Amino acid sequence: MKIAAIDIGSNAARLQISTVLHVDDVISFKKVEYVRFPLRLGHDVFNFGEITPESEVRTNKLMQVYKLLMELHEVEDYMACATSAMREAVNGHKVATRIKELTGIEINIIDGQKEAELINNVVVQALDERQFLHIDVGGGSTELNLYLNRKKVNSKSFKIGSVRSLEGKETKGAWNKMKDWVDENVLKTQDMVAVGTGGNINKIFNLVAKVGDTTTLAEIERMRNYISGYSLEDRINKLRLNADRADVIIPAADIYISVMKWAGADTIVVPDLGLKDGILQLVYERWGKKQPKKKP
Repeated sequence: MKIAAIDIGSNAARLQISTVLHVDDVISFKKVEYVRFPLRLGHDVFNFGEITPESEVRTNKLMQVYKLLMELHEVEDYMACATSAMREAVNGHKVATRIKELTGIEINIIDGQKEAELINNVVVQALDERQFLHIDVGGGSTELNLYLNRKKVNSKSFKIGSVRSLEGKETKGAWNKMKDWVDENVLKTQDMVAVGTGGNINKIFNLVAKVGDTTTLAEIERMRNYISGYSLEDRINKLRLNADRADVIIPAADIYISVMKWAGADTIVVPDLGLKDGILQLVYERWGKKQPKKKP
């Protein structure tokens, strides 16, 4: 069977279609289709407080494309989630309602806690008994999750993100609040390892020196400074970054670097997991509950 996840963020909207694999009672998902489109809803919301008619039209068109792809792949179940930009837009729920009427795609506007929970469900699989600080930087928000012995002991969502920072629309005092949270919750008596998720850290991770799925704070800083030395045009043409990645990658890097320094984390694990993976897992669990139980 195939299932799908749609993640509508502040910078881009993603569709992932995966086949469900069963091997010795172990379930895994194999990606068969992945599409990412830079809607940049955060530009509208963080500047004007709402999703503009032009962006709504583009979102409608994209959802129609995603619906057709799911039909072609004969997807059995899916879930679409929208995060920071749509939940902060004064017309977010109205836009979601109109999109459902036109495309049939139901968009679930989730809060920061639910977003962190969905990501947590897949990230925890990559952890061991050490102290980890999971940093998930999106376009409009940053979710911090603290783990000890593979259990989440605290979490917090902050209105700091790559697009929001680029637009200069961060909430006053947000950086200090995030630093205070890290200072108050991280156990200084134990070593700290960071875990990074999000499109920007994945891109940076692909460019740095690493061992397996781990690299260092020094390498992240080195690459951040290397990229910032290029103009936006050269980042696109010489470094071959997508246009919607080239402008937000430095603000995003600054968030990862700052949080790692506050937490005393010299290394970071980048497991290439994110909200879409958490959505896929939830879709599969929901699908399983709908199936009739086998008779003994």
